[in-house]
Amino acid sequence: MAEKQKRLEEKIGKVPEIFKELEKTDPDLYGKVIGLDQMIWADGVLSRQTKKVIAIAIAAALRDDHAIRAQMAGAENLGVKKEEIEEGLRVAFLLAGMPAYVHGKTVLEEKLGDKSKR
Repeated sequence: MAEKQKRLEEKIGKVPEIFKELEKTDPDLYGKVIGLDQMIWADGVLSRQTKKVIAIAIAAALRDDHAIRAQMAGAENLGVKKEEIEEGLRVAFLLAGMPAYVHGKTVLEEKLGDKSKR
């Protein structure tokens, strides 16, 4: 099963830690979740990077701090550019309002802000 996690990590950039526990506690559910994740995150008409930007915008709209941080970490690992995420957050702003944009922008700056200042 660890091989499935590795393949998923290659696709999404970061596998949630909860999957490691789920693999031990409920292997059947784990297999189904990993399979669905692999299908969803595979390159298709939309690239993995584009899907990651969409996921970040959704997480920002929901103001889900855990999800947005996990998605941002995955985006960084996949080489998604800060400017791409910024554009996705503008879409979230248009549809979900200023709080979604501010939440997403705050995490974006924490994770991928000006690296020359670090």
